Amino acid sequence: MLDHLPEPVPHMQFATRDWQTLGGTSAGKALSLAGLGRPVYLRTLLGDDAPGRRIREALSATTIELDVVPALETERHLNLMTPAGERVSLYLATPDSSGDAPDDDMLTAMSRAAAIVLDLSAEGRRLIAAAQRQRETTLWVDLHDYDGRDDFHRPFLEAADVVLCSEDRLPRPTEFLRSCVESGASLAVCTRGADGAVAVDDSGRVYNVPAPSATVIDTNGAGDAFFAGLLNARLDGRGVIESLEAASAATVPVLASRHLHPLLESVLPASGAL
Repeated sequence: MLDHLPEPVPHMQFATRDWQTLGGTSAGKALSLAGLGRPVYLRTLLGDDAPGRRIREALSATTIELDVVPALETERHLNLMTPAGERVSLYLATPDSSGDAPDDDMLTAMSRAAAIVLDLSAEGRRLIAAAQRQRETTLWVDLHDYDGRDDFHRPFLEAADVVLCSEDRLPRPTEFLRSCVESGASLAVCTRGADGAVAVDDSGRVYNVPAPSATVIDTNGAGDAFFAGLLNARLDGRGVIESLEAASAATVPVLASRHLHPLLESVLPASGAL
């Protein structure tokens, strides 16, 4: 945690505090869904290294059904954070994609799923075609801080039935959400941090919800919790505004935890160290 994000000049800066924990947007969404009582199948790449073994152990202590694809090393990243929730992520290691066609277990899980969520990754991109073949299953995609132009995001955006993003790099979020719906999405949502969230449905109606009051210890995982809360509510058949309110409420316990979700507080050391 830093008082402010580093400026792009050589200098020294002191952190106010630091800790290690389980990270990653797929794990964040899976943990929040599990915390809401939703059964979750999580396919992820992990290496046979110390971080990978600790991640397996932590996630296996929850109700998440974990499907591990072997990788040469486990993803690791360093997040530079400010109390306001600003973040710069430095990737220290990235896993390699398996490159294989989806196996029978993966295809069976997709066919049985109430919804499919694809992470922005080489592995997620490889699974887009298989996910699209599940005609009765809604495909959800989180574009994160998409700028509206990045080519890597485009296949995810074009395939998604429901699109989520943040406004960090979007100058006109509502206009972007309208374009998502016009391109075929049934719902598009943009989170706006302390300003709440805005959404556009397939009728073109615009919805706004405020951010909830919360004790903020760490904002990591809050966007994943919002995503999970929205998905859970929609699977329960709730309307858009009620689902957005449920999504906002789902962020509160995550903001008050040093982990991606309070579920990890009972399975990781008190220090949060991995």
